Amino acid sequence: MNPGMIVLLDDFVVRAALASIGIAIVAAPLGCFVVWRRMAYFGDTSAHAALLGVVLALAFSLPITLSVIAVSLLMAIAVTYGGGKLATTDTMLGVVSHASVAFGLVLAALLVDVRIDLLSLLFGDILAVSKTDLAIIGSVVIGELLLFYWWWPRLLTSTLNSDLARASGIAPTQTHLILTLALAMLVAIALKVVGALLIVAMLIIPPAAARPLSKTPEQMVAITALLGTGSAIGGLTLSLLIDIPTGPAIICSATLLFLITRINAAARA
Repeated sequence: MNPGMIVLLDDFVVRAALASIGIAIVAAPLGCFVVWRRMAYFGDTSAHAALLGVVLALAFSLPITLSVIAVSLLMAIAVTYGGGKLATTDTMLGVVSHASVAFGLVLAALLVDVRIDLLSLLFGDILAVSKTDLAIIGSVVIGELLLFYWWWPRLLTSTLNSDLARASGIAPTQTHLILTLALAMLVAIALKVVGALLIVAMLIIPPAAARPLSKTPEQMVAITALLGTGSAIGGLTLSLLIDIPTGPAIICSATLLFLITRINAAARA
């Protein structure tokens, strides 16, 4: 058997594939809402806040996933309720985003007895996904899919027309916080797969690639999930066969699909 095929069948590769597929599936509906609501910068801020959450977890011996979610939620609350009062929302996002990175790096430098692999935090280390990591990822994926199934009409109505949402008894601020919670949980579990710097790309590129192929919101989510899964498997395979970083390889695969769908759409126009 080809040595490359043998590597692809190893246990750690199977875990990496399952983790990347899970991230791609749950990122599909969330990524569509990020694109529809123009929340890309918000997602970027959540990813930066995740770095601070990891460092705080290591400093105080806390569970990393819970720490990341807590810090991301505090960031979301600060931006949601501070935007427009302390400063504009864009300004608040910029301040919180860069401050999170700066404080995280400073605190990391002060942790003499703790070894922090910044490269794996920034770009991911999917091949090091353990069975425990896989169980956490699976639980979050199932929970978020159930959340989107249950809240889909409210989230979609609030996204399409906030006035209509209020008239229907839906609070736009509440749906925004729900999306923020889902985003924080995705960031927490995706750190090991694609890293903090590439999480937002995984949220934005597959939905952007799916948009020309979609006629309804539900169809866009389904196509996004397929493209995201294809990108994850393609990037993982490339990284193993030609020895390149897995996280960036996944994003490169997604970008290639984006170019194909957009060029095809432009040619048909």
